[in-house]
Amino acid sequence: MQQPVVLIGVGEMGGVFAHGLLRAGHPVYPVTRDMDPAQAAASTPEPALVLVTVGEKDLHPVLADLPPAWADRVGLIQNELLPRDWEAHDLPQPTACAVWFEKKPGKPVNPIIASPAHGPNADLLVGALDAIGIGARKVEDYDEMLFELVRKNVYILTTNIAGLETGGTTGELWNHHRELAQQVADEVMDIQAWLTGAELDRERLVAGMAEAMLADPEHGNTGRSAPDRLARAIGYADEAGLEVLKLRALAKEHGAP
Repeated sequence: MQQPVVLIGVGEMGGVFAHGLLRAGHPVYPVTRDMDPAQAAASTPEPALVLVTVGEKDLHPVLADLPPAWADRVGLIQNELLPRDWEAHDLPQPTACAVWFEKKPGKPVNPIIASPAHGPNADLLVGALDAIGIGARKVEDYDEMLFELVRKNVYILTTNIAGLETGGTTGELWNHHRELAQQVADEVMDIQAWLTGAELDRERLVAGMAEAMLADPEHGNTGRSAPDRLARAIGYADEAGLEVLKLRALAKEHGAP
């Protein structure tokens, strides 16, 4: 019997990971919103992994309430994830995964490219996704994983924000509105550089973004989160003293909060 995995958040994405973990032989113990994490930790004090699959808005409240016994067993898969998110809660290096598949209600999983994972339980996550036919790969180097997290952020923020203007798909955005995509990506990378305190390989990030755009060219650009993502990006730009003129123009035109 494999060690159990605690799953905090049992939505669409959590369901995919639960399926993979069960297929790989790990008992899965869900923690829902109406459950007390401390009581759950008392009954399962030494899981192999505590995988947090809540949305990005709920991440910090969940980490703030995380029982100390689980602090060194955390796995994170959120969009817009960066080291500052776990560092804000004094957590040791978690297992982080940049998820490159989509799961919408009532629809099958839609893989785009292989999802990279890094950290103490990267092998566990890669094995779970492999068990259900979703491409994943282990990243050994911390700096390389930071690149992968930023790459995912540049992709999702650029497609969501530029898509407020263009609508359509990622393939159309890159093939027919590339100047807009590049403008938005440049300003997104300015923000990411400030958030990470790192010198970014911008050319490689744009190439990585384009690879994902064209791997699933029919993928829609925007969703309900797009206006909030734009507003959050501008909030970071305000803190950093960045102009981000294109982002501000799009916010004014499209009424982002």
